[in-house]
This record gives sequence, C-alpha cells and structure tokens, in this order.
Amino acid sequence: MSLQQNILQVKQNIALAAKEAGRAPEEITLCAATKTQSDETIRAAISAGITLCGENRVQEMTAHLDADAYAGAELHFIGHLQTNKGKQVVGRVELIESVDSLRLLEAIERQAAALDLVQDILLEVNIAGEASKSGLSPEELEPMARRAVELPHIRLRGLMAIPPAACGEGNRRFFRKMSQLFVDIKQKMAHNGNDINCLSMGMSGDYMDAVREGATLVRVGTALFGEREPLEKPVRDIF
Repeated sequence: MSLQQNILQVKQNIALAAKEAGRAPEEITLCAATKTQSDETIRAAISAGITLCGENRVQEMTAHLDADAYAGAELHFIGHLQTNKGKQVVGRVELIESVDSLRLLEAIERQAAALDLVQDILLEVNIAGEASKSGLSPEELEPMARRAVELPHIRLRGLMAIPPAACGEGNRRFFRKMSQLFVDIKQKMAHNGNDINCLSMGMSGDYMDAVREGATLVRVGTALFGEREPLEKPVRDIF
C-alpha cells in the first residue's frame, strides 16, 4: 500500500482499538517514528496527515531540522539521549520522551535554563526490567518524578515505555502495568497533575493493544513506512 493508505489504515486501527476499550479515538495521538526516513518521505507523511514525528537519533534529527523536513508537524525525541547531546535537542523538540536517569534530567534542566525555556519531558520506564534497555525501574519512578516537578525548567508530562518484543499474550500485561504506574504518578503528583497527560507506549507490532490498555500516544514506524533498510549489508562468503 502507499504511504497515504498506510497512514489511513493505522488511524483506522487506532480508532477501532479505542472504541473496543470505550475510549474516544481523539484521545490517542499517532507519532510517526521517522528513523532512517528521508526528508522527502517525512514531508510526504506530513502532507498525508501526520501531525507528529518522532526521531530516534540526534544526528538525523538535526539534519532534518536543517532541511525543514518537519514543517507542519510537531517533533518529539523518542530515542536514547546521551547526556552530552542534550544541547542539540533541548528547545528544538516539543517533548523529550526518553528521560531515563537523574543525570540526563539535570542536564536537560541546565540547558533549558540557559535557553530560558521550559522543556516538556516524559520519564522512560524499563517496565520489563530488561538488562539490554535503558529506563527507570518502577521503584525509581516516584523519586525521579518528584525531582522532575521540582525543577523550574522541566515540565513532566507523563511516562514512556518500550516493552519486550511481543509474544504469547503480547505486551498487554506490560501495558497494564504502565497504565497503573501512570495513574499512580498522576495522583501522587497532584499539584502537577494537570500537566501529566501523556502515556507513550506501543509501536508497529502492538500499538492496538497499547491503545486498549490506555496509551495516549503510540509511536509507529514500520506500519507506516514499511521495513527499514539494514544499516549495513551483510558480507556474503564466496565459495
């Protein structure tokens, strides 16, 4: 299918999953994960109705910004952010979804203060406790959230997670845990509760289940753009 057809299909799937859960489709935002996509493809997606793009890599994001490829859409940073690259992201995106450590949180605060702005963030939770992934443990979440709301140049908007590759029941149990954490943090940060309205979870393979379990934002790449080309071609043995 064409990019435009893919976008329509994903939006229809989001609406279907929302209705199954007794939710309004308008509650869920589609974020197009534009990792490895060209300027032209990003512009085509925005022309076809995408209103939010999410970028994983600082270098790619910077190049697309320089080319004005995201014009007409909001931009989130959704990949792992190294502390020393925060200066290239803070103030250039509406939301940093992947804040996974106190060190990164405070680096963002310093850069936002230097720019005299307030940077919106999500705290990333390693909900399955995977050693290969970054993110806060559920036990670390509350102290980090309390620190975030203390910082004058940070606005905590919610939580983000990347569960394991789906198997069996899929990731619904992890999505349920995230929804519970989201409600819990929102209640505990009552003085900041109106700002905490984003639960970012679900990708191409499981975004419908994420919606069924309470996601307010899903990050979809492959289902929109097709399979990504491998970064390096494998070397073939010649016999």
